[in-house]
Amino acid sequence: MMSEHVHHDHQSVDHGGSDHAGGHDHGTMIADFRRRFWVSVALTVPVLILSPMIQGLLGLREVFAFQGSIYVLLLLATFVFLYGGWPFLKGMVGELAKRQPGMMTLIALAITVAFVYSAAVVLGLSGKVFFWELVTLIDIMLLGHWIEMRSVMGASGALDALVRLLPATAHRVMDSGDTEEVPVTQIGPGDELLVRPGEKVPIDGIILSGQSSFNEAMLTGESRPVRKGEGQEAIGGAINGEGAVVIEVRKTGDQTYLSQVIDMVRQAQETRSRTQDLANRAALWLTYIALGSGGLTLVVWLGIGQGFSFALERMVTVMVISCPHALGLAVPLVVAVSTQLTAQNGLLIRDRAAFERARNLQAVLFDKTGTLTEGRFGVSDVVPLAEIGVDDVLMWGASLETQSEHPIARGLVSEAKKRGLNLFPVAEFRNLTGQGAEASVDGRRVRVVSPGYVRQQGFEIASEVVEALDAQGKTVVYLLLDDRPVGAIALADIVRPESFAAVERLKQLGIRCMMLTGDATAVARTVAGELGLDDFFAEVLPGDKAEKVREVQSRGLTVAMIGDGVNDAPALIASDLGIAIGAGTDVAIESADVVLVRSDPRDVFAILALSRATYNKMLQNLIWATAYNAVAIPLAAGVAYSWGVILTPAIGAAFMSLSTVIVAINAKLLSRASRLVGAQTGMSSI
Repeated sequence: MMSEHVHHDHQSVDHGGSDHAGGHDHGTMIADFRRRFWVSVALTVPVLILSPMIQGLLGLREVFAFQGSIYVLLLLATFVFLYGGWPFLKGMVGELAKRQPGMMTLIALAITVAFVYSAAVVLGLSGKVFFWELVTLIDIMLLGHWIEMRSVMGASGALDALVRLLPATAHRVMDSGDTEEVPVTQIGPGDELLVRPGEKVPIDGIILSGQSSFNEAMLTGESRPVRKGEGQEAIGGAINGEGAVVIEVRKTGDQTYLSQVIDMVRQAQETRSRTQDLANRAALWLTYIALGSGGLTLVVWLGIGQGFSFALERMVTVMVISCPHALGLAVPLVVAVSTQLTAQNGLLIRDRAAFERARNLQAVLFDKTGTLTEGRFGVSDVVPLAEIGVDDVLMWGASLETQSEHPIARGLVSEAKKRGLNLFPVAEFRNLTGQGAEASVDGRRVRVVSPGYVRQQGFEIASEVVEALDAQGKTVVYLLLDDRPVGAIALADIVRPESFAAVERLKQLGIRCMMLTGDATAVARTVAGELGLDDFFAEVLPGDKAEKVREVQSRGLTVAMIGDGVNDAPALIASDLGIAIGAGTDVAIESADVVLVRSDPRDVFAILALSRATYNKMLQNLIWATAYNAVAIPLAAGVAYSWGVILTPAIGAAFMSLSTVIVAINAKLLSRASRLVGAQTGMSSI
């Protein structure tokens, strides 16, 4: 019932019930409440001065009393009732039309009963007027809604914040080489754009010239600037660093990265979670309880001999103080905050219910290649077999392999560059088909060859270290220097450094970590042993991955599957939570419940930790809203009257507004949990 806050469809104040999609501006609604509040407050002053009770308390009866003052009081109160109370009266009509009586119905009934009764007293009915209580009640309700809506707007501004990431104009390069400033809406594929230092990239494109560092923190959650040059993609919304670049537009409209992110955020906000539905049902029942309690309060006080004015005031207070606003907002506000936080950090939720389920996960099943590992050959071990140093083995081998494009060659060269080794010039390079390569390096004959070539040439190599590396499933090549084996180099799919932290933190959450891969058992066992995984599945064909997910589920475990979102699609769908990792700028992955933009397995921990933090905030808000009503309704009804504790409608309105603001503030505190997770995973601060 109240979840429309998340969509800027503040049903209680929508002046007709239009939603965000219908073009209703939330900022205009806030301005309207602010204006109505200040006008009502200005008129409240003369209402207080002319009210008989206030005049009696302050001894002002002889100063301000004049013939017909009661009718002036009625006129002023009528204006406040109609102008200040209009959002609540119209909101009641909307709720009753939907057959969903709620907060607006309670407030509107309370102020209407107080106004009609007071007007009847002025016109001749015996009793006392409630005009000063009426106008102060309206003032406080308007103030509460004004403050609350500002909180809601701040909490649910994820889409607006993402839209604001793109600049309105761009510098288009003309045929003459000059630039012209044009609206982003006029940019098309093939246009060349100049992005100066410090400017935002206006739209996705490929860098044609120049290089620079790009701050993508608000887009992908990567806290460090990303260095990019010619041929690499610049994402629209990223902030250019120190260098000017020219990009060619390749994607426009809904094909761009940011457009896809905005679409996912919108989907997530529109998805209703089970906890949210529970809160909505509770809020609806609380409305019925409030209406029933209000009527019962009136009957009981009249039955024990109290005057109608006193009984009516108690009934109005009950109806005001029990408005289910805090309960209705308990979940939607947390949903809005968490959606914004996750989107800003490259954790894209496609299904709110799936995100909610993440808190109950018991096992995580990682795909190996490209997820836990880098998906490329890298040097894992260098073993000298003669009087030669480790760096020397790598230097000779990498020098030879600079002439080759083989994955093993690229691995050796990359490792040599990483270690800062100086490589020798190469001459007479020749491939040894299926067995390696040879060349003249700095005047010496150098070969990097397979174990089969070594055996074929009759070399006897006895090394327990090399045998152990081979048993681990690593690829071993040998370095021959002047026809003599002098070293062995082991290569493997390199485990990401982030994977170790990811597994460790997931285990701290009590989650079992597993892996599946198409690699041989020896390779899988090695990676699983390095990371300390609880289990692994090796030699799994792509089509059989979903069956392995179901096998883990058959153990009674709820399972998250983490893969690249392409060949892992069936497994992602079969799991309780499908997470696509390393999607980069291609985020339109239909098979996953959650998409992690960064190629960082630590973000799996981030999603699960934030899911638990989000649920805890929901629970805290629900407990607060429920406990508040359990205490507030009896007090409003007057159960403590005999001890001198009595609540007026205005005080009840203040308590109701305060409870709503507390729920909103608590939802915003979710940012603190997100910052803690960000510090552990290297995400950008929020």
